Amino acid sequence: MQYQENILHTIGNTPLVKINKVTADVPALVLMKVETFNPGHSIKDRMALKMLEDAEAAGKLKPGGTIIECTSGNTGMGLAIAGCVKGYRSIFTTSDKQSKEKIDLLKALGAEVIVCPTNVTPDDPRSYYSIAERLSKEIPNSYWFNQYDNLSNRLAHYESTGPEIWKQTEGKITHMIVGVGTGGTISGTGRYLKEQNPNIKVWGIDTYGSVFKKYHETGEFDEKEIYPYITEGIGEDILPKNVDFDIIDHFEKVSDKDGAVMARRLAREEGLLLGYSAGSAMAGLIQLKDELTPEDVVVVIIHDHGSRYVGKIYNDDWMRERGFLDTELRVVDLIKSRKAEDFIAVQKDQTVRQAFQIMKDKDISQLPVMEGEEIIGGLTESTVLSFLLDNPLNNGEKPVSDIMDDPFPVVQCETPLSQLRPYLNKRIPAVITKTQAGTWQIVTQYDILQTV
Repeated sequence: MQYQENILHTIGNTPLVKINKVTADVPALVLMKVETFNPGHSIKDRMALKMLEDAEAAGKLKPGGTIIECTSGNTGMGLAIAGCVKGYRSIFTTSDKQSKEKIDLLKALGAEVIVCPTNVTPDDPRSYYSIAERLSKEIPNSYWFNQYDNLSNRLAHYESTGPEIWKQTEGKITHMIVGVGTGGTISGTGRYLKEQNPNIKVWGIDTYGSVFKKYHETGEFDEKEIYPYITEGIGEDILPKNVDFDIIDHFEKVSDKDGAVMARRLAREEGLLLGYSAGSAMAGLIQLKDELTPEDVVVVIIHDHGSRYVGKIYNDDWMRERGFLDTELRVVDLIKSRKAEDFIAVQKDQTVRQAFQIMKDKDISQLPVMEGEEIIGGLTESTVLSFLLDNPLNNGEKPVSDIMDDPFPVVQCETPLSQLRPYLNKRIPAVITKTQAGTWQIVTQYDILQTV
């Protein structure tokens, strides 16, 4: 029988996947090391297990003890999973900029989570670094892993991630790109790869508001570089011991917006639902594409899964509030902007005269025709008038089903108004949509004219 002794034995040996559409303009072969295949859906599973096993071997954490860590979520996930298997209590401190999904997932694994303010200095007693350190001193048989300065972090990638990439690319890798947070991934993996081939370029992705790039280029720790940013998992306001600046050839900064937009592109164009920093890493690669040639083999290492960000970068309202999406009006925006209106329709057995009276009373020029709750046709003012004028003796007593046209087109409520053009013409004056609340709404040419 083929099975693993426990979930920890499934960590590592993640696949390389070729990126195609997003990198159409990049001359090199671009491969992604998809770390979401780890049990915690993150690359941090590797170093979390390594740090834990090294702590056990050194006698720093004994059976029944407490895991303590400051985390943006993913290292916490790896430690929490290992803690479940090995029987440890877990306490994590995190910053208030982290997604709710990350916090909820940690709690689902039985961990205690303390949310701390982001916009404080690392030595502030309220910071997630300081609180983790204090708890480790107060709680007996506990260990603060301190992923930033714990060199087992980068050793994990030297021992696993680097050798895997070298083997998977048959030694043909020329560039490695990854977001830099604690520095363990880029430093450990980069060191191993450069030992095999010193000509391999190691590029780190940084974010605006972080100190890494300027420090790497000038040797100056400039506090003026530090300011709040939204991107999760990369960039720092400290210099972790795990960051080996000698291994890194170049830092590329990527904006919050570009990282978020690229993550969404990876989902829609490549079928890869990944985290915020994955978008930043790929956006950084695109910014550096002119440095590459058709002979190059680029490996982009990504950190985590997009399920941690469904309330953020994969939420249109969150993106729009921050100006990360185009401001083009959508059908739903038009509906929200006008006064609340009931969905006015006629049933198929109502008479033409009744339909005409509704149009007059409501001052509307079109009506959907229903059979129960189903839309089966459409009526326009011109159709009704033509029938009444052509049949003056009938007096409009025929059912509307006898004269109705095809149903008005149904569109998604997220559809941009500019995309309605193919649906609307002289014969079709309106479209129909269903709101998130499940109610039908009609959008007419007149509505659009009043909005744009």
